[in-house]
Amino acid sequence: MNFNTGDTAWILVAAALVLLMTPGLAFFYGGMVRGKNVLGMLAQNFVTMGVVSVLWITGVYSLAFSGKGKWIGDLHQFGLNHIWQQATGFETLTIPPLVFCAFQLMFAIITPALITGGTADRIKFGAWTVFSGLWLVLVYAPVAHWVFSPSGWLFKLGALDFAGGTVVHANAGAAALAVVLVIGKRKGWPKERMRPHNVPFVLLGAGLLWFGWFGFNAGSALSANTLSAFAFVNTNTATGAALLAWLITEKIRDGHATTLGAASGAVAGLVAITPACGFVSPMGSIAIGFAAGVICCLAVGLKNIFKFDDALDVVGVHLVGGVLGALLIGLFATKMTNSAGSNGFFYNGGWTLMGHQAVAVLAVVAYSFIATYILAQIMDKTVGLRVSEEAEYEGLDRSQHGESAYETAN
Repeated sequence: MNFNTGDTAWILVAAALVLLMTPGLAFFYGGMVRGKNVLGMLAQNFVTMGVVSVLWITGVYSLAFSGKGKWIGDLHQFGLNHIWQQATGFETLTIPPLVFCAFQLMFAIITPALITGGTADRIKFGAWTVFSGLWLVLVYAPVAHWVFSPSGWLFKLGALDFAGGTVVHANAGAAALAVVLVIGKRKGWPKERMRPHNVPFVLLGAGLLWFGWFGFNAGSALSANTLSAFAFVNTNTATGAALLAWLITEKIRDGHATTLGAASGAVAGLVAITPACGFVSPMGSIAIGFAAGVICCLAVGLKNIFKFDDALDVVGVHLVGGVLGALLIGLFATKMTNSAGSNGFFYNGGWTLMGHQAVAVLAVVAYSFIATYILAQIMDKTVGLRVSEEAEYEGLDRSQHGESAYETAN
């Protein structure tokens, strides 16, 4: 097949942009922890890049995208054997199969990395390294197959997820909640106020995420065309709307609009528009972004009500934002943006699509939470997930890595 060089170049660039999101996430999370844990957070995100890169090539890509099973793929492309063959159901792609594999790898990297925000300040580095690899195989691979692969049962049902609202964000958010419940609260939480040690790092990370997200969403068109432009514009528009909505909500509730809120609002908008960016109009993206800014801002308070220590608000932003974005497709999707999609309720599509979206959300969240909870319990009972009380007090930087981000002058 003669591949389109423009499409190929764009998806390679998009893949690189998505990879940049994980270091961006590391800074976003790293700035929000205390200074004694910043290297621990950066290290967890960077080691995830290594673990997933190797496992994806050796077998996980094949499990996610090869074969015709509705629950999981096969090992036909184990070790990238037969990589000259397009993934099942993607035979008409105008990019080489290896380019598609590389692009999807970057999604697989950032998804487990998102979980680290929930377990911040208290998880063992070695345990996280093993956990991230097992989670990729046992949770991410089947969920990606269900939703992204044309053979998957949720894809066949008609559930829409353009770039990973369920596969990436709801999946990681549910997993973070499960691990948090197993690993327990940080020492001193919630009585001790654990303030971000470097808010400029948070803004830097959010900016890198915003930039990289154009590859995440617009690249998911898998071609350089009008659909990718819609995804690009919708991504930016929803993010801006969510940022403003979060700040307005903060101002009304607390009397201040904070820089941390601006960063968090932007990320909430990015999360919520991810599943919808290739199915809604730009005006629809404003509605989704504004809803995400308000609802996610309020949702981060759930941890205080239900007493679970989601340190960096993965549940409030990624689980709630991913679920919200997936469900709002049922209202705002329009075939005028993407003829391969469906019309939502506001475009005379009735409630059918909303029903499909709800099934996808429930299935992904339930499976991710249950499977992750079992995996975390097994690991906690065997190798142990949590650092000792002394190591937690000392900080992950020194106790896990023998380093310090900030050396004091003699």
